[in-house]
Amino acid sequence: MKKTLLISSSVLTAIVLGACSSTPTKTLAIQTANNQYQVTGMGKSQIIAKNNAIAAANSTCGKKAAPVLIDEKTEYHGSLKGVVDEKTGQMINAAAGVIGSMIGKNNTLEKDTDYQTTISFTCKTSS
Repeated sequence: MKKTLLISSSVLTAIVLGACSSTPTKTLAIQTANNQYQVTGMGKSQIIAKNNAIAAANSTCGKKAAPVLIDEKTEYHGSLKGVVDEKTGQMINAAAGVIGSMIGKNNTLEKDTDYQTTISFTCKTSS
């Protein structure tokens, strides 16, 4: 009885922890030549991806320095990439959301990894 309970609770814990895991929305910084850094932020929209990349840059530079942007690139990696273009994918996601709200379910094709922003920067200390 105790063995069955222990196994059941272990399986339940593994399922709960697995369900709680998610894709990280920002990466750790990679240092390149000339004290430059590169980070990536991901999100359901371009704005969220850029904000996540900026948050990673701010975290890299710390409280005594500020990131100075060198280069920025945002790409669409949505689940419909290769099937439809970005604008059509957005319309399909919006339609899925409307249908989902009508039937009482949260239907969306959006993922936290639909957009990816990569920024290169240096850290400048404030005087």
